Amino acid sequence: MNVLPFMKWRMLAAGFSLVAMLIAVGSLAVNQLNWGLDFTGGTLVEIEYSDSADLDKIRGTLDTQGYEGAVVVSFGTDRDVLVRLPQGYSDDEGVAMVDVLRSVTDLEVELRRIEFVGPQVGDELREQGGLAMLLALGLVMLYVGFRFQVKFAVGAVVALAHDVLFVLGFFSLTGIEFDLTVLAAILAVIGYSLNDTIVVADRIRENLRKLRRTAPLDVINVSLTETLGRTLVTSLTTLLVLVALAVFGGDMIHGFALALLVGVAIGTYSSIYVSATTLLAMGVSKDDVAIPIKEGLEEDGSQV
Repeated sequence: MNVLPFMKWRMLAAGFSLVAMLIAVGSLAVNQLNWGLDFTGGTLVEIEYSDSADLDKIRGTLDTQGYEGAVVVSFGTDRDVLVRLPQGYSDDEGVAMVDVLRSVTDLEVELRRIEFVGPQVGDELREQGGLAMLLALGLVMLYVGFRFQVKFAVGAVVALAHDVLFVLGFFSLTGIEFDLTVLAAILAVIGYSLNDTIVVADRIRENLRKLRRTAPLDVINVSLTETLGRTLVTSLTTLLVLVALAVFGGDMIHGFALALLVGVAIGTYSSIYVSATTLLAMGVSKDDVAIPIKEGLEEDGSQV
C-alpha cells in the first residue's frame, strides 16, 4: 500500500485553518449573523392564490413597494405562499401587503393567516440554540474521552469547534439568513464530523498499538491512507445529495442544505488534518493507547 504523506502538509493546513478562524471570528464580531425571523421576531403572512403563484413576481412587487427584508417561499402547494416580514411590521401592514399583491394580479388572493412572533420568543430560541451547541460539544468530549483517551477527545472537540465556527463565519460573511433550519444543520454537522473523526481516531489507536516501532507521524499517515477511501466515498455521496437539495429544494430548505454542504466539506477536511494535527501537537504516542497489563501476565496475555 502506498502511504500518502498527509502530515507533510499539516503546517499549511494549520495556517489555512488559523486564517479561516480569524476571518470567521472577525466577521462574527463586526457583521454578526443575519438572524432570521425565528430569532428576531416578525410577522408571518400566509396567502393562497387561485392558481399557481409566481414567486419571482411577488418578490419583485414587494421590493418595489418598500417591503425590505421580506422572504417569499412556497408553502404546501404551488398556490400557497408564505411571506415572512422582519421585525417592525404590524398585522395591519401585513393586510396592506396582501392588498398590494391583489392589485398586481388577476388571480384571487386569499389571506389565510397572520401570525406575529415577538422578539422575546426569538431571544429565547437564540439562547437555547447556543446552549444546545455547547451541550453537544461537551457531550462529545466526554464520549471520546471515555471511548479513547483525553488527547483524542481534545482533538475531536477542536475539530468540531473548527467546523462550527467555519460554518458560522460563512453565514456571517455571505449574509445568508440564519434561522432554525440552519441551526439544525449545524448540529447535524457536529454529528457527521464526529463520525468521521471517530473512524480516523479508531484506526490511529489501532495502528499505534500494532505498529509499535513506527513514529506517531508515520502511524497517522498510514491510518489516514487506510481510511481515505471510506471518507471520500461517504463524503462525495453525501455532497451529491446536498447539492441537489441546495439547487432544487427551494427556499425553505436552501439555508439548511447550504449549511450542511459547507459543514460536510469542511468536516471531511478537519477529520483528516485538524484532529490529527492536534494529536501530533499534543505528543500522542503508543503509551497513550497501551492496554493495561494485569499483574502476573505478559503483554500478549500469557502467564509470566
